[in-house]
Amino acid sequence: MIRKTTPPNLIDGSSYPTVTAHMQALIAHWENSDDRRCIFLDCYCSMTGNMLDGLTQNRFHDREWVNRLLHRFAHYYFEALAAYEQPERQTPAVWQLTYDASRRDELSVLQHLLLGVNAHINYDLALALRDLLAPEWAALSPGEVRKRYEDHLLVNQIIAETIDAVQDEVVERYVPAMDLVDKLLGPVDEWATARVISKWRDEVWENALALLAAENEQAEMQIREKLEQRSLQLARIFLFE
Repeated sequence: MIRKTTPPNLIDGSSYPTVTAHMQALIAHWENSDDRRCIFLDCYCSMTGNMLDGLTQNRFHDREWVNRLLHRFAHYYFEALAAYEQPERQTPAVWQLTYDASRRDELSVLQHLLLGVNAHINYDLALALRDLLAPEWAALSPGEVRKRYEDHLLVNQIIAETIDAVQDEVVERYVPAMDLVDKLLGPVDEWATARVISKWRDEVWENALALLAAENEQAEMQIREKLEQRSLQLARIFLFE
């Protein structure tokens, strides 16, 4: 299989001081090489910037914890990318499908965007949440668990607040005609997108709790396989398969 390649220093991010700088370097490289992986990453970078703004504005109960989650979440994205660029490594199935689809010129910008959002939220996010919660889970009080959940929910609000800007700054840059659609629909399309993502993130929280409650490695693997199958099912819907 022929893959679009990415220079190693852009994969590991070692030359970049911040996660958004790492993303911006990849976006610039992919745009210059007409690699449609830039579509989702451009959106993800914009959302990450808004999350970082939320941290500086002290919008969360635990800014340090949310910052660590943000970076752990990004780690899963870059790990999947590194695996895809190195044939000897195994790429998570939903990312394999998503990155392979980036080579299909007949797909729309919205399809490329939805494929990336689906893989990163419905597969990666539950794992990132599990990673952050596992070391502290036994010691958290019910009130502390509630604050973790409320910080998780606040991300939904930040996403809802920024969807219109992402559409204006990212989607319409690749498809100018979307500006007309946006004007015709008004706030309806942003509201619907926010509702879908919020629903997905509710499921993600429950899946993260299920991973934490897994009694053994086999039980955890079964949950991960379920996450993978769910995300693959959605990806195939977006591909009209």
